[in-house]
Amino acid sequence: MSETYTQLLDRAALDWGVEPGFWDIWGRRHETGADTKRAILTALGVPCGDSFQIQTALDRRYRSQWSSLLAPCMVLSANAVPREVPVRLPAELAGAAARVEIHREDRTTDRYEVLLAGLPERGSAEVDGRRYVEKRIVFPDSLPLGYHDLCVAVGPPGGERSARMRLILTPDRAYLPERLQRGDRMAGVAVSLYGLRSARNWGCGDFGDLRVLTQWAGDDAGASFIALNPLHALHNRRPYNSSPYLPLSTFYQNVIYLEVEAIEDFQASAQVLRLWKRPEVQAEIEALRSSEFVEYERVHCLKLRFLKLMFASFLRARAKGSERWAAFEEFIEREGSLLDSFATYCALDEHVHRRNPDVWIWPDWPEPYRDPGSEAVRAFHDKHWRSVLFYKYVQWQLDLQLAAAQEHAKRKGLALGLYHDLALATDRCGADLWAYRRFYVSGCQVGSPPDDFSPKGQNWGFPPPNHQEHRDEGYHLFAESMRKNCRHGGALRIDHVMRFFRLYWIPDGLDASCGAYVKDHWEEMLRILALESVRNRVVVVGEDLGTVEPRIRETLARFGILSYRLLYFEKNQDGSFRSPGEYPAQSLVSITTHDLPTLAGFWSNEDIEARRRAGILPDEQSYRAQLEQRGREKQALLDLFFRHRLLPDSVPRSAASIPELTGELHNAAVGFLAQTPSMLMLLNQEDLTKETGQQNLPGTTSQHPNWSRKTKFAVEELRTGAQARDFTAMFRHWLERTGRLNR
Repeated sequence: MSETYTQLLDRAALDWGVEPGFWDIWGRRHETGADTKRAILTALGVPCGDSFQIQTALDRRYRSQWSSLLAPCMVLSANAVPREVPVRLPAELAGAAARVEIHREDRTTDRYEVLLAGLPERGSAEVDGRRYVEKRIVFPDSLPLGYHDLCVAVGPPGGERSARMRLILTPDRAYLPERLQRGDRMAGVAVSLYGLRSARNWGCGDFGDLRVLTQWAGDDAGASFIALNPLHALHNRRPYNSSPYLPLSTFYQNVIYLEVEAIEDFQASAQVLRLWKRPEVQAEIEALRSSEFVEYERVHCLKLRFLKLMFASFLRARAKGSERWAAFEEFIEREGSLLDSFATYCALDEHVHRRNPDVWIWPDWPEPYRDPGSEAVRAFHDKHWRSVLFYKYVQWQLDLQLAAAQEHAKRKGLALGLYHDLALATDRCGADLWAYRRFYVSGCQVGSPPDDFSPKGQNWGFPPPNHQEHRDEGYHLFAESMRKNCRHGGALRIDHVMRFFRLYWIPDGLDASCGAYVKDHWEEMLRILALESVRNRVVVVGEDLGTVEPRIRETLARFGILSYRLLYFEKNQDGSFRSPGEYPAQSLVSITTHDLPTLAGFWSNEDIEARRRAGILPDEQSYRAQLEQRGREKQALLDLFFRHRLLPDSVPRSAASIPELTGELHNAAVGFLAQTPSMLMLLNQEDLTKETGQQNLPGTTSQHPNWSRKTKFAVEELRTGAQARDFTAMFRHWLERTGRLNR
């Protein structure tokens, strides 16, 4: 009996990874509707107009799986026994010899022959009237961890079938330093680098400020690491293009973090020094430095102005054959096409906007420039080579300064040094989408299903990855994103780590509540992450908040990836907060994140009031309900702290009697975190200094100063200001008392 349209649609959805439903945070089951399945499959290139179209797509997929000699990519544990690769071939070739070549990552080659006749069949299929069989060939135990290419050829000349596979051998677990493996615990401070105040920066925290902060963290606070916001490149335009979690590229960094005066070409150019000394320039720097919030556009414009003059000086000096020019060329060669594409995008973006100030995004560029492989783009690249080279120079300087920042942190004794953050998203109007469009799915956007914070769900406005394209291409871009964000650090936070397992896709034109989860090749990606973690000696933390199935956390733990646990969210079924001992050891513990209220903001209800001011609460009833819920949560926290003897008897037992965060409550919260068995403890800068404003208020753009808040204290004041010293002493006290002090 032939299948109905609905049955075929369901089968295709399962084949392409669309989950039939999910459980929300309230324990309710949501079934994926037919319209959602149809829209997602269509976006993935599967025609769903009628039964014939779906059956044809399923047949084509099945035919491709069996008629291909090798899969395009295989990711395998280096500890697998035996080490073998499936080969699928016509039955008439099952007795032939297979000629095998392994091109190793180190550029050496293994060659050998395998007699297929002696190998057992592991499966078979009938495809278009022809029988295919699967056999497995073993590759050498000597093949090391890394990225290799396996080539197989079967059959006589003229009738030969051949194929090439990307073979990636990985460890079974991510890196953990010996100290953490033996049970030691560490602590760090999280800062928004853009918001650091100082007496010398240009209105935005930079790598020079980070150097001063690192000295304080190591010498005074006793921390083991400094956690940073994602440093990814942005368009630096408020309010829509300043989120570090919606970058134009995840491969390169934001120019605003450069310490311009520390670049060698700054002092070497008389023209640059004259410009810097001009009164109007000094006045602009001082105005940016003293502004309440980070002025992204002005900081970006000012730094680019100087960097272009410095680059011109550097370019003139290249004829001298300097060592710096050789180092620059080495950087360009190492970065390859990724850097070339990014720099070309930046140069084009600047060029088009200069000619037409109303054009801000690449989908509005002249049509020939929208295709990175077009003749027009190649001509632009050749004609404007200096502009392209300039943006490569900027990234070179960023790489040098970031490397120096990590080296400085390690010299100051911070065990891990810098803790980086890899964003989930990439701006659909940014460089990555322009250059690598086929690795993203158009017609859908990523978001989240309804939850406590967003009863109607969230649409985050960026496209999901095309997991099949990534796999077919051997995970080159994925591996690069992991590698580049591991570089120059000792720990890496993976924003929304559930991305490796599944993402919530929302078809264009449908409400966020009508989305569906789509599976990804989770084991292959986790193995590649583990490989880059081990190679770079970087601890991995997976941000596993929100709708998380237990099996996902179990799998992450098996791969040595630390869970991300927040005080606000760690509750028992009755609403009470968990005790310190109930936190998992293989985790990072913190109070909050950039999207949630600070401890002081939580206690004063500032986040609820901010949502009310921004107009994102649906009505007065919702406002009152949130205040009532907050009152219950504060009381539960207060009870928790009393239960664990973290508060003196002089503190009132009723949360209603404590309208603001007191010193005793502040001390108790920090002490609570420190006492957990979690390997890593992280205290946000705002929670160290009792600030009420959070960095981002979800659901807002211009209604709230997102991603712009500056720190309460300048970096110099952390060591000289009495109040800042008191906060530091309290933090260090708990690190000493609980064995987390860096040593």
